[in-house]
Amino acid sequence: MAVSLSEFKREYTKAITEGYAAIFAGAGLSRSSGYVNWKELLRTIAQDINLDVDRETDLIAVAQYYKNERGGRRGDINQIILNEFTKNSQENINIEILTRLPIDTYWTTNYDELIEKNLEKNNRKPDIKTTQNSLANNIYDRDAVVYKMHGDVRNPSEAVITKDDYETYNIKRALFSTALQGDLISKTFLFIGFSFEDPNLEYILSRIKVLLGENTRTHYCFLKKVLREDYENEKEYDYMQIKQDLKVKDLNRYGIEAVLLDDYTQITEILFEIENKYRLNNIFISGSADEFDENWNREKAIRFMHLLSKRLVENNYKIISGFGNGVGSSIINGALEEIMATKYRHLDEHLCLRPFPQIQSGDKTLSELWDSYRKEMISDSGIDIFIFGNKKEGDKTVIADGVLKEYKIAKERKKYIIPIGSTGYAAREIFEEVKTNIHEYPYIKDFLVDLENETDENNLVLVVLKIISEIKRTH
Repeated sequence: MAVSLSEFKREYTKAITEGYAAIFAGAGLSRSSGYVNWKELLRTIAQDINLDVDRETDLIAVAQYYKNERGGRRGDINQIILNEFTKNSQENINIEILTRLPIDTYWTTNYDELIEKNLEKNNRKPDIKTTQNSLANNIYDRDAVVYKMHGDVRNPSEAVITKDDYETYNIKRALFSTALQGDLISKTFLFIGFSFEDPNLEYILSRIKVLLGENTRTHYCFLKKVLREDYENEKEYDYMQIKQDLKVKDLNRYGIEAVLLDDYTQITEILFEIENKYRLNNIFISGSADEFDENWNREKAIRFMHLLSKRLVENNYKIISGFGNGVGSSIINGALEEIMATKYRHLDEHLCLRPFPQIQSGDKTLSELWDSYRKEMISDSGIDIFIFGNKKEGDKTVIADGVLKEYKIAKERKKYIIPIGSTGYAAREIFEEVKTNIHEYPYIKDFLVDLENETDENNLVLVVLKIISEIKRTH
């Protein structure tokens, strides 16, 4: 029986959050970038040996037949690989999402360079493994490892594509099997871009079974449902449905749970949902305070901010802070108190400090730098909390325009917004706008009175935690 979509999203998001998620990418993941699938890759050489690639099921055999007919030479196959996978590629939103997420292990049977290039685009340094020798060396300060177990376009003569290559795999590339075995035991994989027609899939699955035996953990893959409209008659549809049910059960032998989709185009939306779900654990706290009022004197405000960040870390959230004036130190202290008190909590897992630059030293103005900085900070968050928000201009205390700008960015990027109006100033202005448009913020509808009026720091922290729980429950 296939796993439900909701269960998959929950469990794979958990794997990403806790650091044991991995990707196994097949040819289908690269299709939207303009690269060919196996049938199209081998179509020309199949014609050259008088075969119809659309009638063949063992495409690896087709590549081998061609090599045999050429006296054991594979130069033409190498050239096809080089031509197909060095051409300009189109934007691939699925790969962009997968490489934005904090996944540190990518396995692929693809020869193209899409994964590593998108990692670099997302400011993540890849360590690319294409040969056994490369497995022995590590790149300093890497963010992710990309295992190209069937080779790379830059060295097509070593690409795994013929029967000879598969039959000698565990001689020439045995260390890849060893590395894969370790990852399959310790990580939760999402197999993406594979279909039942992909010749790589059966080889990979058999290798997993040989490597792990019964010691399998749960992995996932996407499969398109057998739908009635795809078949000419009821009899053919019934047959294919039976076949798919049997295939789904067979995948379970390898620890792979199938996620059935009406169409593969759903994958992008699912990946976006997983990304958003993951980012709900990252909470941006926006605020500044040069002045306090009768409801919030300095000592009480400090206690509130300290307790808020402490309780967020206690509940395993990560705090992102721009170190706002009058706010940043209390946020940091509260988070650090909880992190230091718990033996196995690590600073960078629960606290991300992004103090704003104060002096212009390059071509960009401070205003431009701050705008880019804000966008980057907020893009990493899922929930944004707004507190206080004032600053001194000469002898006057005014609304902090930076906090309002951060609210605007958060709104544009569809973040979950929690304005604590009772703290006044910019937070009050944001609260009033949210209250007026409450249909856009249903998750705080039941908490409006508390957000507007509550000034007891303990009660207010509890309200914030309840709102966050409500967001995560309904997301």
